[in-house]
Amino acid sequence: MTRSMAARWRRLRAIGEAGMTTAEYAVGTLAAVAFAGLLIAVIKSGPVKSALSGIITSALSVAG
Repeated sequence: MTRSMAARWRRLRAIGEAGMTTAEYAVGTLAAVAFAGLLIAVIKSGPVKSALSGIITSALSVAG
Protein backbone atom coordinates (compact mmCIF):
# COMPACT_ATOMS: atom_id res chain seq x y z
CA MET A 1 0.00 0.00 0.00
CA THR A 2 1.43 3.35 -0.96
CA ARG A 3 1.49 6.38 1.32
CA SER A 4 -1.24 8.16 -0.64
CA MET A 5 -3.49 5.10 -0.45
CA ALA A 6 -2.88 4.81 3.30
CA ALA A 7 -3.67 8.50 3.80
CA ARG A 8 -6.86 8.16 1.76
CA TRP A 9 -7.89 5.11 3.81
CA ARG A 10 -7.35 7.02 7.09
CA ARG A 11 -9.47 9.93 5.82
CA LEU A 12 -12.30 7.65 4.71
CA ARG A 13 -12.23 5.78 8.02
CA ALA A 14 -12.31 9.08 9.95
CA ILE A 15 -15.32 10.27 7.93
CA GLY A 16 -17.17 7.01 8.63
CA GLU A 17 -16.48 7.27 12.35
CA ALA A 18 -17.69 10.87 12.45
CA GLY A 19 -21.00 9.80 10.89
CA MET A 20 -21.33 7.01 13.40
CA THR A 21 -20.83 9.43 16.28
CA THR A 22 -23.59 11.65 14.90
CA ALA A 23 -25.92 8.67 14.65
CA GLU A 24 -25.15 7.71 18.24
CA TYR A 25 -25.96 11.23 19.40
CA ALA A 26 -29.25 11.11 17.50
CA VAL A 27 -30.23 7.80 19.11
CA GLY A 28 -29.24 9.11 22.54
CA THR A 29 -31.27 12.27 22.03
CA LEU A 30 -34.33 10.29 20.94
CA ALA A 31 -34.00 8.03 23.97
CA ALA A 32 -33.75 11.05 26.29
CA VAL A 33 -36.85 12.65 24.75
CA ALA A 34 -38.80 9.39 25.05
CA PHE A 35 -37.76 9.03 28.70
CA ALA A 36 -38.75 12.65 29.41
CA GLY A 37 -42.16 12.00 27.84
CA LEU A 38 -42.60 8.94 30.01
CA LEU A 39 -41.69 10.90 33.15
CA ILE A 40 -44.15 13.65 32.27
CA ALA A 41 -46.91 11.08 31.75
CA VAL A 42 -46.16 9.48 35.13
CA ILE A 43 -46.00 12.80 36.98
CA LYS A 44 -49.30 13.97 35.48
CA SER A 45 -51.09 10.78 36.57
CA GLY A 46 -53.60 11.14 39.41
CA PRO A 47 -51.92 9.22 42.24
CA VAL A 48 -48.47 10.68 41.65
CA LYS A 49 -49.87 14.19 41.30
CA SER A 50 -51.73 13.95 44.61
CA ALA A 51 -48.69 12.45 46.37
CA LEU A 52 -46.46 15.25 45.13
CA SER A 53 -49.07 17.80 46.15
CA GLY A 54 -49.15 16.32 49.64
CA ILE A 55 -45.38 16.42 49.95
CA ILE A 56 -45.19 20.03 48.79
CA THR A 57 -48.07 21.10 51.07
CA SER A 58 -46.51 19.45 54.13
CA ALA A 59 -43.10 20.96 53.33
CA LEU A 60 -44.59 24.42 53.00
CA SER A 61 -46.58 24.09 56.23
CA VAL A 62 -43.44 23.09 58.19
CA ALA A 63 -41.43 25.97 56.73
CA GLY A 64 -44.18 28.55 57.35
